[in-house]
Amino acid sequence: MDEIIRRERLKNLFRELHKGRDITELKEKFALLLPEVSAEDIARVEEELIKEGIPREKIQEVCSIHLALLKEKLAEKKEEVPVEHPIGTLLTEHKMMLEMAERLKGLVSGLEKEEAEKIWEEMSHIAHHFQDSEKHYLREENVLFPYLEKHGITEPPKIMWMEHDKIREAKKRFYKALAEKDKKTLKLVAGEIFELLNSHFYKENNILFPTALKVISEREFQEIKKGFTEIGYCCFTPVGEEKENVSEEKKEALPGIIQFETGEFKLEELSAVLNTVPFDITFVNKDDEVRYFNSTKERIFVRTKAVLGRKVQQCHPPKSIHIVEKILTAFKKGERDVAEFWIPLEGKLVHIRYFAVRDKDGKYLGTLEVTQDITEIKKIEGEKRLLDWE
Repeated sequence: MDEIIRRERLKNLFRELHKGRDITELKEKFALLLPEVSAEDIARVEEELIKEGIPREKIQEVCSIHLALLKEKLAEKKEEVPVEHPIGTLLTEHKMMLEMAERLKGLVSGLEKEEAEKIWEEMSHIAHHFQDSEKHYLREENVLFPYLEKHGITEPPKIMWMEHDKIREAKKRFYKALAEKDKKTLKLVAGEIFELLNSHFYKENNILFPTALKVISEREFQEIKKGFTEIGYCCFTPVGEEKENVSEEKKEALPGIIQFETGEFKLEELSAVLNTVPFDITFVNKDDEVRYFNSTKERIFVRTKAVLGRKVQQCHPPKSIHIVEKILTAFKKGERDVAEFWIPLEGKLVHIRYFAVRDKDGKYLGTLEVTQDITEIKKIEGEKRLLDWE
């Protein structure tokens, strides 16, 4: 069956499901499609349904139903992935985290026993692993999901990210209940965490990961593995990762493009970014010459192009040159990396910081001066999570 026709038929069935049609009535129609349906088909169809206007939250709710209807076929098509492969690593972590969540459920039921002290200790151990498992979600959100999005798979990662946040909230309640030794809440939240992980991991294992294996190239997976290693692992470390030191591939920058290890800028973009940051920046090279300053809208200290190439010592009043020399000497010797001051200036509180700039080997390249008006920042209290624009 043609891919477009197959996905359109699948989409129509999902539309009926979202409208509340009884699942049993649709099973026969789903059965006709089963021989050819793949995890990617589900991901693509869910993507298109959201673009048609079905709320992402609604898709998330019925995602498990989609899987249940296609469960057997997806299980048949699932391929084995080595544990050192990024997807294999995530799958192994899923198994280990689910085992811990199941163990937690068993532990909370024994809190009334005389030897409960051992149970509290083991739950604290599980809490430590749950905290460390944040790396798992960060790797998916910051490395795997962007690569899926490059291949047009944008909505399923967003749905999975929503579920990550639900898991995080449940874990926070677990940590709080554990700290307070709140047995009643622990019993509730242990069950909730297990159900959340069980449902979430099932969706990723059967839709997201098989889709990733199909659309992402091996070369891209090599890049993903590097990104995974940068963030770090939880539960276990894949064999060889602790020893692996992959050299970065050098890319040839296109004309007008400035290439960095972590991305690239057009020259006009970089200039605009440096002029947008809410603080003054001045860079002094290893020979103590001023080589750059940004042009922010509300510059605190005056800078003109006449200062470029000038020795930094000549940019300060004689009474403070000895301080400048002391900072530069300490930076060059590797004795210090930061020096900071704060002063009142024209009704503002100004924070001035100097940072030693070094290359990967620690060689001194120069000094960065960062000056910021922190008057309003000092007034901040509590928290602000909502946008208050009118």
